[in-house]
This record gives sequence, C-alpha cells and structure tokens, in this order.
Amino acid sequence: MRYPRNLLGYGRTPPDPKWPGGAYVAVQIVLNYEEGGENNVLHGDAASEAFLSDVIGAAPWPGQRHANVESMYEYGARAGFWRLWKYFTANRLPVTVYGVATALMRAPQQVAAMLEADWEIASHGLKWIQHKDMPEAEERAAIVEAIRLHAVATGERPYGWYTGRSSLATVDLVSEEGGFDYVSDTYDDDLPYWRPHRGRPQLVIPYSLANNDMRFVTAPGFDNGEEYHTFLKDSFDVLYEEGRLGSPKMMSLGLHCRLVGMPGRFAGLRKFLDYVRSKDKVWIARRIDIAHHWARHHPYEAPDYVPSEMDRTQFVGHFGSIFEHSPWIAERAFDGELGPASDTATGLHFALRSQFRMASDEERLGVLRAHPDLAGKLAQARRLTEASTSEQASAGLDALTDGERGQFEELNAAYVAKFGFPFIIAVRDNTKDMILSAMHTRVGNDRHTEFKTACGQVERIALLRLRAILPEL
Repeated sequence: MRYPRNLLGYGRTPPDPKWPGGAYVAVQIVLNYEEGGENNVLHGDAASEAFLSDVIGAAPWPGQRHANVESMYEYGARAGFWRLWKYFTANRLPVTVYGVATALMRAPQQVAAMLEADWEIASHGLKWIQHKDMPEAEERAAIVEAIRLHAVATGERPYGWYTGRSSLATVDLVSEEGGFDYVSDTYDDDLPYWRPHRGRPQLVIPYSLANNDMRFVTAPGFDNGEEYHTFLKDSFDVLYEEGRLGSPKMMSLGLHCRLVGMPGRFAGLRKFLDYVRSKDKVWIARRIDIAHHWARHHPYEAPDYVPSEMDRTQFVGHFGSIFEHSPWIAERAFDGELGPASDTATGLHFALRSQFRMASDEERLGVLRAHPDLAGKLAQARRLTEASTSEQASAGLDALTDGERGQFEELNAAYVAKFGFPFIIAVRDNTKDMILSAMHTRVGNDRHTEFKTACGQVERIALLRLRAILPEL
C-alpha cells in the first residue's frame, strides 16, 4: 500500500536556493484579487458568499444576495486595491496577483493598473468558490475555462496557479494541464520543490496562510495592524537569521484588497514592508521570477528508481537481500505502508527494520543464522553474497594470516556452540582488531543479551547496505 503524503521533504539539509545577490531570504508579495468572482446568485451560484469578510458569523444565504458581504468585497475593488497599488508602485515592489478569472473580467481598470506595474498575474481559478466536492471532470473544465478567460482579460495565459479552496485533485489536474511554470496549492515548505506526476515534473512553490491577512477575519487572528506587523516581522527575522547562517528560505505574504486594504490594517503591512526594504541581502520577487530561478539553478533530476513506486517484484528484487537471505522482510514491508518517506536509506531501513522487529523470535533467529561466519569456510570457498564479500573485505577479513584465521575459526566455533547462531557485527564500522576484541567480549554474554546485540548489528548492516544504493537526507 502506498501512502501518498510526503512528510519528509528536504529533511535536515535543505538545498541552498542560491538567491540572487546571495540573499538570505526571498520575500514574495501575493495580492489575491477575488472581488467580483466570489459566490453570488448574480454569478449563477446557489448562495451568497460567507468567506473572508468582516461580517461576524457570516453564513451563505441560499438563493439570496447578501448586501453587506457584497459591499465589503466591493470595497476591496473600489478602495483597497488602489491603496495597495499606489504603495507598491511608489516603492517599486514586485507583486504577484492571484487573479480569479471572472473577477478579472469585471475589473478592466484594475487589470490595466496591474499590467502597467508589470505585476505577474497568476490564476486563482475560474471562480472564488469551494472545490472540495467538485467532480474531477468539472474541475478540469473549470481550469481550462479559467485559462481562456485569463488570456482574454490580460492578453496572456497564466503561468502560475493557485486555487486556494482546492480539492485533493487540484494539484494533479493543474500539473496535467502542462502549461504552468509553478503551482502553489500547498503549504508544506519554505522552499520550492519538484513534484513528479505521471512522468512529468511540476514545480511547486508553496504558499502560506500563516503570513496571510485572512487572519484579520478568522480566529485566532490579528486584532489590529500592530499585531499583524509584529507577526510578520518575527517571521521575517527568523528566516533572515537562518539565511545568514547558511540556510536561505522564502517568505510568502498573502494579501486581500478588502482586508489589508483597510487603512488600519494597511498601516501594519506598510510598517513591515518598510522594515524589509531597510535590510540588505533580501530578494523581493514575483513568484514567476522564483520559478524561473529555481528551474535554472535546481533543475529536476529524475532518480534511477523510487522504492515506494516499484511493483512488488521489483521491490523484492532490489531489496530482498538487504537482510541476509531473508526476502520475506522486503515482502512484508511492501505489503505494509510505503510512501515518499520510504524513498531514502533511513526511510526504507525503517520500513524493513520494522518488519524485522515485528517478526517472531524464531523468524529473527532464522535471519541471524542466514549470516555467514566471519572469515569462515564460505568466505574461503568464495560462496558469500556479493554484499557480504564486500563487507568482509572492507575490514581485511579476506587477507588473514594463518594465525588470524585460526583465531577467527576458534572464536566462531565457541560462539555458535554457545548461542546457536554465528557472530554478527557491522564490519564496515570496525577494523579487524576491533572485531576480534568484540568476539572475545561478546562470547561471554548471556544468550538474551547476545540475541538482542546480534539483532541490532543485523539492523546496522542493513542500514549500511541501503546507504550504498539509496540517497540520504
């Protein structure tokens, strides 16, 4: 069973994005333009809009218009947009607009102003509505229509996409459309990343709802512009410091004309952006600029194989020998839950090791007995597995003197006679002398202790084998 969610990402060592000028952080300003594209019976919808307005406790009104909500959305188009536009253009701040196609079609003056300022206009879908229950065919058709209307309104198709109120299928459907430089319907990272889908890599530039002015009208949220400014500044300062220490990231700032376009809220935004502008080593960029930068400096590289995407035969063929002569461990791991977290050495080791640990004592004893004696008869007869041959050679066990070989044979015999399984140690972690010392010590253990120790060494050997063939984060 494949678990589709990726809970690992870049792990402990994210890549250096190589932002222009050695910037410590890339700041990206998004202005969501939704006014005129929201739920409204005038637009053919079943009910009025209730989301992201200053009407306390707003609920959809089936079959009715909601005068107050409509008026608040109109404020965004009539006043809020222009307040933001004047500040951004006066300070030459690059902006990405998430434009709802039907809203853009009702905003000729605003669209002209966006184009005049050289803002990127990405798509925010056909209408500002909920997609979670929308059939895939309907959502696919809406994407196509959004692209068509977007080109009519702006003169060019969009190259970035963000639905917002998305379905589980949204990112896949937009990826399948094939014409987008990036998709932003995720909130799962501070850096862009490539997401393969049906053999095609799609760049994802994650968005953020934490640094979003929607929290002025959602709980828990911002009560005033100063709280908003403080939160944004704290977020920026953490990212700026991480970048200074060698791990640059991206900060997405989500805005709405009808929300942060209000004077008291705008004051907090202006204060924050003035602070950002006072700093050096900051790249303020449109999302399309980030997409092009990432594709240039971090192009997609297809892995040779992806464990969680293999079929059962392939998986067992590749990993059935990681635990010596015990393919049943790989079979059980495949039948369990594999996902993107299983595609690194540590992740796949966890999946295999879990099956080994859940096995019965008798089954685990069989794994121990499948291991060869160190420098024993199988080695001398060159009948070891390829992995065991390489491992024993790494510690010089393939070039023993007659005296050393005699010590190994004597200790192996004593160990097997006492415990019923061969002496096992991760030889790649040890020298020949260290191994002999460990054999002298461990032969004195009781069986319970030594069984546990041997199982731990088997797990260590498996991890080292996986690290030789899989990437590690």
